[in-house]
Amino acid sequence: MIMITVGFLLGLILCLLLGIPYIDFLKKHMYGQYVKDVAPQTHAQKAGTPTTGGIFIISAVVISSVITLLLAQKLNTTALIVLMTLFFYTLAGFQDDILKIKGKANNGLSAKSKFFRQVGIALLPTLFVTLAAKTSIAIGYSNIDLKWFYPILAVFIITGASNAYNLTDGLDGLAASTGIPAFLGCTLIAELSGAHQVAIISAAVAGALLGFLKYNKPKAQVFMGDTGSLAIGGLLGTLAIVGKFELLLILLGGLFIIETLSVIIQVISFKTTGKRVFKMAPIHHHFELLGWSEKKIVRIFALISFIFSLMAVCLFIIFKYGFV
Repeated sequence: MIMITVGFLLGLILCLLLGIPYIDFLKKHMYGQYVKDVAPQTHAQKAGTPTTGGIFIISAVVISSVITLLLAQKLNTTALIVLMTLFFYTLAGFQDDILKIKGKANNGLSAKSKFFRQVGIALLPTLFVTLAAKTSIAIGYSNIDLKWFYPILAVFIITGASNAYNLTDGLDGLAASTGIPAFLGCTLIAELSGAHQVAIISAAVAGALLGFLKYNKPKAQVFMGDTGSLAIGGLLGTLAIVGKFELLLILLGGLFIIETLSVIIQVISFKTTGKRVFKMAPIHHHFELLGWSEKKIVRIFALISFIFSLMAVCLFIIFKYGFV
């Protein structure tokens, strides 16, 4: 647990330190966010806010993870695969953000182009786990070997997590506040299951996200952009795959799944009936249009994420130690 604490604190401190010069750089070069016309009207005031803040979040995560893993003598192939996956997702997200900035509109990579990048990157950890013959998943007290189906499931989980977290990043402080409980839960589960590398990296992410809140809480000084959200979501899915707690991600990422389902329900309803279930999707915009303040939405959604993550940890402990 000492190394986990070190990783968390390093992630927190480095994110706080790196944020100051990076935000100044963004402001000086006018690298600001462009708001979609379909966003709530209150979001117009967010236009011009510096974006690509994911750069200093991920930098803090990578540096703190490497240092901590070296101190713990855990910087092995598994850890490097996870960090490489994070790096490639960051590049994909950064490319998307840069296209938006250059085009002076909230239109980056096409949905198809972004999806193929996400799937391609997800193949890296998927093949690593598959070639290591770790194709079984834990269901309750049993382990079921999925064999050839496992790679398909793994790519779906990682890509889905990346997209789900990306959809959640829509209000000041929302992605970070809901991500912290998820990664702390991931940290505890990984440590208890003996996946120490996963636990250290996850703790570093939780620390970095906490540090990022200083700059992203309402009114945000900077947005993480797709640079951060695609990468952090993809990392959450990767940690679940490498740490072998795939199904628990349903709870760890429960809030992000709800956000994604709200979009799917909205699209299906509108295309089939011409009616919308929500005032706007993802669902955090629905509550925003109901008159809820951003702070209220963020607090409640963060609490929901915490409850989901606590449930995941409790469920893991129950099945691991046989408390039923």
